[in-house]
Amino acid sequence: MKIDVLTLFPEMFEGVFGASILGKAKDKGIVSLQAINFRDYSNNKHNTVDDYPYGGGGGMVLKAEPVFAAVEDLKPEPNVKPRVILMCPQGETFTQKKAEELAREEHLVLICGHYEGYDERIREYLVTDELSIGDYVLTGGEIPAMTIIDSVVRLLPGVLGNETSAVTDSYSTGLLEYPHYTRPAEYRGWEVPDILLSGHHANIDVWRRQQSLLRTLRRRPDLLEKAELSDKERKWLKEAAAQEGIEWKT
Repeated sequence: MKIDVLTLFPEMFEGVFGASILGKAKDKGIVSLQAINFRDYSNNKHNTVDDYPYGGGGGMVLKAEPVFAAVEDLKPEPNVKPRVILMCPQGETFTQKKAEELAREEHLVLICGHYEGYDERIREYLVTDELSIGDYVLTGGEIPAMTIIDSVVRLLPGVLGNETSAVTDSYSTGLLEYPHYTRPAEYRGWEVPDILLSGHHANIDVWRRQQSLLRTLRRRPDLLEKAELSDKERKWLKEAAAQEGIEWKT
């Protein structure tokens, strides 16, 4: 996969792209990561990329010309159409499902804005997606872009040491992940559940599924509305909800 980020602050990505999972994925050649300063594509002698909004009002608006020019200069591989993604608080809320969708692409372009907003023609004629990481406003799109890149790259084959890790993560199954334990089996009087020490993998799978359901019921019951549940699981959840004193509609 190739990922290009258009930003006014490419230095913000140096540590992120060179460390941890992203750095290893880059070193393995699984992903190509590049931060591009679209100020370099300004068409005026002062290298300005923003201007006052037509019609008046506060703040400055990112100009269309440098952003279009930067994207058009990327030269994607033959027969590859990049997904051009605008980081924007007005966009679709980013989810694990969206990360899985983007992980199937060959080329992503993420545009990070600043100032008051974007020239509307960027939205209308350049981008394919607008994404937000939550209902709040940041000073720029760099941190949301880092979040999306990390979430997507870890799903690429060969990135994680254990290929099942991403599959069982919270939200990948539509539910929150079950609890984990490791050595020692007893710590300060707190013991690992016996089932995990039994070696009976079928029973462990059942326990983990139930714990995942229970944790979701307790913390994010809204996720259960869209989860694929068997009749047996719905019955189990109904009983668990009654014991927990949680109102849950099957």
